[in-house]
Amino acid sequence: MRIVPYASRSFEPAGHENPLSPGVVKKVLIEKNALQPGRLQMVNWASLGVGKSFARHYHEDMQEIFVLVQGEATINVDQETVTLHRGDTVVIDPGEIHQMQNTGSETVEYLAIGVSSETGGKTVVME
Repeated sequence: MRIVPYASRSFEPAGHENPLSPGVVKKVLIEKNALQPGRLQMVNWASLGVGKSFARHYHEDMQEIFVLVQGEATINVDQETVTLHRGDTVVIDPGEIHQMQNTGSETVEYLAIGVSSETGGKTVVME
């Protein structure tokens, strides 16, 4: 698992902008070398209710990226637990067992992005 805290990154002019007077600025959350080779499998907008969690699971061949858009959540990956805040990003590699819990007082909304190595892997839910 790799965590990119939102606060650890600065805004910078987008590559197509005048650096002295940019119309748009960006925060680079993940660079190409942080992702496995493969094909984009999904881009989902997900909602996790207060007090809810998703099932513990792992992906055999998919790297999964979460970007927290709203709320506060705890994510458990293998034996590590981290609290995520708005804007934080986490990269979960294939085989890493993960589960997210909404530990805050509002609905958590996040982007879930999957990059598949296209080896025919499955999602395995832990009981």
